[in-house]
Amino acid sequence: MVDEIKYEYKVVQTVRGTDGLVISKMQKDGWELVEQLPGRLRTTLNFRRAKRPLPWRLIGAGAAFLVVLAAIIGTGVALGDGDKEKGASASSSAASQKSSATPSVGEQATAEVITAENSPEFATLLKADPCGEANVNFATKHEGQTVAFNGSVRHMAAHADDQTRYDFLLGPGDKGPQTTDGPNFKYEDVNTGNLHLNGKDVPATIAVGDKFRFIAEVIEFNAVQCLFRLAPVSTETR
Repeated sequence: MVDEIKYEYKVVQTVRGTDGLVISKMQKDGWELVEQLPGRLRTTLNFRRAKRPLPWRLIGAGAAFLVVLAAIIGTGVALGDGDKEKGASASSSAASQKSSATPSVGEQATAEVITAENSPEFATLLKADPCGEANVNFATKHEGQTVAFNGSVRHMAAHADDQTRYDFLLGPGDKGPQTTDGPNFKYEDVNTGNLHLNGKDVPATIAVGDKFRFIAEVIEFNAVQCLFRLAPVSTETR
């Protein structure tokens, strides 16, 4: 019986006019063009490539390594049991010292917010290709965590014809609809109350081009649509 071919997929977004060069380069790397979706300014290219099967010899070696590793861990656990009583008093003392140095809840919340200033990874993402692998890598690694960045509203539209709820497309920086670099951040199915507007001169309405300090929770990255979904936590005027 012939094994079913398994594929890996990749989405690339190009500036109109450079499609041919990108397609040629991808094909040299073994990728097959599946779909080409032209847009006003950019073209989205969908590729696939057959996954290379993992050699059975390598799989067997890996399994043997895991067996040896399990034996080593088991031996370590057995040897460690005899030292539990000796370490109990030391652990208690260390715990009391650690509790006095533990930051407050407010300090922990502040430290957990990812910004371009405290995360080189996030700083790079804010300037990366909106369809690049950096988006899915960051979304997967930091799902559920909070990010903060200075950005602007690129586009907004009523969600499913509901005139009180909207889908917002956000971009890093101050260029609004002219934003070209960085992720296509999206707030989906929210109203102005969900944005938790704050700061000086809070506007009564939101418009394309408005600039804010966005604080949001990482939800997921849709590689097909090149959309990086966030959930609003706070939106500060600037």
